Amino acid sequence: MLIATNPCTGKIIAETPGLNSVQLHERIGDAFRAADSWQATAIAERAEVLRAVATELRAQKNHLAKLMCAEMGKPMKEGLAEVEKSAGCADYYAEHAAEYLAPQTLPSDASISYICHPPLGTLLGILPWNAPLWLAFRYMAPALMAGNTCVMKHDPNVPACAEAIAKVFKDAGAPANIMVNLPIDNDAIETAIRDPRIAAVSFTGSGTAGRKVAAIAGSEIKPTVLELGGSDPCIVLADADLNAAADTAVLSRMINAGQSCIAAKRIIVENSIYDEFVTMLKTRMAKLKMGDPMHDDTDIGPIARDDLRQNLHRQVTESIEAGAKCLLGGEMPNSPGFFYPPTLLIDVTENMCAFREETFGPVMAVIRAADIEEAIQLANETPYGLGAAIWSGNAELAAKTAERLEAGQVAINGIVKTDSRLPSGGIKGSGYGRELGPHGIKEFVNTKQVWVK
Repeated sequence: MLIATNPCTGKIIAETPGLNSVQLHERIGDAFRAADSWQATAIAERAEVLRAVATELRAQKNHLAKLMCAEMGKPMKEGLAEVEKSAGCADYYAEHAAEYLAPQTLPSDASISYICHPPLGTLLGILPWNAPLWLAFRYMAPALMAGNTCVMKHDPNVPACAEAIAKVFKDAGAPANIMVNLPIDNDAIETAIRDPRIAAVSFTGSGTAGRKVAAIAGSEIKPTVLELGGSDPCIVLADADLNAAADTAVLSRMINAGQSCIAAKRIIVENSIYDEFVTMLKTRMAKLKMGDPMHDDTDIGPIARDDLRQNLHRQVTESIEAGAKCLLGGEMPNSPGFFYPPTLLIDVTENMCAFREETFGPVMAVIRAADIEEAIQLANETPYGLGAAIWSGNAELAAKTAERLEAGQVAINGIVKTDSRLPSGGIKGSGYGRELGPHGIKEFVNTKQVWVK
């Protein structure tokens, strides 16, 4: 049973039975049968389909943002931006896929030898709830432009969002079944992965679930791309623009109620400016308004599920018990819904929960570092390696530091974000493979050598 609960009220808004095994088999078959004709479609025609989908996304922007608001608590202003970003991704790959997938001639003993990039076939995307539209299009736009068909298994929390995405393709006049929604319980994921018609898997979610997906797909010798959790460091040095750094750190940490893999979760501050920077963070966080995500002036909506909120509060409580100081928040609200206040923990050290674990919510952990060398050591002292940031007025030092940080992407004097133009992904416990940019579209193609005598 797929149960959608409004996190603003805590009340169930829909209960939908998941597909049974026969229906699951049929849905995957629909996408599989559509693959041959879609692969044979000229890339310029695929681009027209993706542009039509982008246009339809923008036409339904308000409706889609309201669905995200109702099912996972994203503030309307953030939901509207997410739909626009998703449409932009579809437009981007419509524009650039032909360039990225162009045959590449290489010298050899042949008369001519070249590399081409045909699609793998039918893909399975397993998606989380925290960015229902963006994460779907981040997976589908490059895959579809490469000629694959896409099966989308979305999170059980957001069944209406998933169905709405499928409807966008239909309303845009896309060929039938190039994108198929697969509303199944999580228990049925293994069956879907092992289906012989599924050629590869893209997974975004927790490290625990990612390991299971990778093991199952690996046993079937199916390629995977994994984008897992993160505990991203943000290093702030004494010569940084502190106002800009504080603004960006708070935005990065608090957007989507802190429910972002690439949020700045551990703020590592050079000792000489530590107290000053803490004050700047507190001032900014204290101004954030928590409330109904439907209201335009709401900055922080609810946590998506109560079990996630309870775990977040455990992490905060254990960190305080271990010696962290709580300057803001840290208390469970006595009100309906799954709200958790913006929480500022300072004097966090390596032994504390807020340092060691990923905190998926509006909780900022601030750590003191004696100098740049200790800051780098603290930043890398994590099982994760998704994103990182460095703030410094010394461009050469910042560039050298970026190379030493163990992460898939590093922002210098800016916010870590996903961008259709640039590859995104992690290392270590944050996964492998890349999405977006010229690299992402080649994850699910057959890099085929052709040798001609």
